[in-house]
Amino acid sequence: MIRTGWSRLTTGWGTTTSAESAAIDQLLNTHRALLLDGGRAEVGSEAGYSACAIFLSSVETAAKTFGLEAAPRGYRKKFSANYRALFPDDARHYRVDVLEASADQHSAIWVNGDKFELSPEAICHAEALQKAWSDLTQLLDASAAAPDGCRHPGRSELCAVLDSLDVAWAGFEHKYIAELIEIEEQARRLIIKAVELEAKLATVEDAPQKGKETVELQRALVQGIAHLNSVANFRRKGRDDLGFDILESASEVLSKFGLSSKDIVAAGEGKGFAAAAIQDAVSRSAGVSMAVDVVGSFEAMRRYLREVKKCLERVDPHLCNNVGLVARLVDWEESWEIGARYVRQRSLFEANNDIVAEFRIAQNLAPAFTTMCTDCDVELFLVLPRMVILCCLEKPLEPRAGLLRSLLPHRFPENANSGLEQDPEMAALLAQFKQVIQLLVSEDRDSAPHATLVRRAVAGTADEVRHLPRPVLERVEHLMRDVEKWSLELQRKNAEDWNQCSSVLVQCMNGSSQKQHLLPSGKFQV
Repeated sequence: MIRTGWSRLTTGWGTTTSAESAAIDQLLNTHRALLLDGGRAEVGSEAGYSACAIFLSSVETAAKTFGLEAAPRGYRKKFSANYRALFPDDARHYRVDVLEASADQHSAIWVNGDKFELSPEAICHAEALQKAWSDLTQLLDASAAAPDGCRHPGRSELCAVLDSLDVAWAGFEHKYIAELIEIEEQARRLIIKAVELEAKLATVEDAPQKGKETVELQRALVQGIAHLNSVANFRRKGRDDLGFDILESASEVLSKFGLSSKDIVAAGEGKGFAAAAIQDAVSRSAGVSMAVDVVGSFEAMRRYLREVKKCLERVDPHLCNNVGLVARLVDWEESWEIGARYVRQRSLFEANNDIVAEFRIAQNLAPAFTTMCTDCDVELFLVLPRMVILCCLEKPLEPRAGLLRSLLPHRFPENANSGLEQDPEMAALLAQFKQVIQLLVSEDRDSAPHATLVRRAVAGTADEVRHLPRPVLERVEHLMRDVEKWSLELQRKNAEDWNQCSSVLVQCMNGSSQKQHLLPSGKFQV
């Protein structure tokens, strides 16, 4: 009572000044403008939120106008920087979200897939605030319903209600924001853990002797990134099963060409000598570009962690809201998904290299195919599956057979032998292919029958083979129609796997990745 008594006595308990009357009028008008839902202020819509914010501002104005001293708010000095920006001093600073939280006190708070709840003490303060809020709204409702001339609430009664509201508000704000800060710290622990692992890894990498500890830290960091990916990467699948063995496989591929992660980083930073070394390796083994992507995306993620370490307070605890983090995770998951299939699985790595080598020969036979690959023309994605089928028909054993089995697993049981004859329809297509090749050689004196079929596949029509004798032409076209059926099945049966495969083939055909994992991209984004 001492805290507010002196200011109230200056104008007496029953009378009000013109400024106080204006503040009461504003309070009544803004209260009347609230949007209600079941007797509660509705703040879910933009209009409802705005009306409530205006009313709270009127409550603050009224308390100041009546000279009411604000409840102590020294606890705000212990708030984190983000919350100190919202509550910069000891003024009331009533916020709609605090009021809303007191009303939804029993609702769970979900952050990064984890459930948090307010403590019993915070709920007790929330109930006190809701009681004080109810007292104020009842007083204003009663005043609004009173006859003309009696619509202003009594000065002493209004001051008491506003005072009680402020004490209850400060009590809940203190506990609620303190618990929010604790929840946010827990939510950030995922990224803090990754930052700490990266720092430890950087330290041991700089040591003269590298051994088991380096490998274990790399493994732990990969697990940390995968966990981050599962909660923050809303733009893709958010996979957490992309493991350290993918990085090991990629590093092994690079080491065969004398390359390491340092070369990848140097090339990403624009160092010409490193870029040239990588390009040389890719020219000798097309699949190297996929290994470069695996290591490059990992190193880009490490760079992000080093940068974000300097500004952890800026990390949104809802990790999916951090644009820079999500961008790095999208790059990481894309690269590692491909690495899991086409780098870690040795047979598919070799099959990819083998087919790309055939495609490069095909580019010399059909220049239009080169243009398609360079421009990523829409027509290319009709030609690619035909070409893959033809390559597998030409050499139906490993490693090409393994690629086709992986793309059409329903055709080939897991225990199938290394060839493609296990499937009756494929066996028939293989026999048909051999017959057409023999026919081209015997009837047309074609010294390069495979080249003829390649040009036909690229053209997509019979124009390239019109010169053939009619019986031979008909057999070629019959074969190509059957190839087209398999081509469509390849694209449609497991569309996601085929899209990934075609993307890998185009990347390898063009000689390098189009991703820029490590090039500077202006201002750092959290």
